[in-house]
Amino acid sequence: MLKELGNLASVLRQAQQFGGKMEAVSARLKNERVTASTGGGMVEVEVNGLGEVLRVTIDPLLVEHGEREMIEDLLPGAVNQAVSKARQLHVEAMSSLTEGFNMPGLADIMAKMTGSPPGDTDRQ
Repeated sequence: MLKELGNLASVLRQAQQFGGKMEAVSARLKNERVTASTGGGMVEVEVNGLGEVLRVTIDPLLVEHGEREMIEDLLPGAVNQAVSKARQLHVEAMSSLTEGFNMPGLADIMAKMTGSPPGDTDRQ
């Protein structure tokens, strides 16, 4: 029974450490930037590491020529690409954060975030 209490205390200590490190990672990700573009650069989107859209740039020629439909087609692609890049930053930050932690279920949570089986470290 004492061994189980020691294990519980260790898990609680790791959870506290994890919480503090998680805050630091979130602050870092908020300051990281990724961009994506579609249409040969006609539409560009910048997001931070948390996936928040910060800036959208649309080629002035598209606006001048009234290319509303093209803008509507290009914008979701650029947003999705940028958010995907931000998600990858987030997953990488979380993976480095959880190294050395032995918390039950953590591998499963990370696998769901990355879309890979637990224990699979290969990334595309």
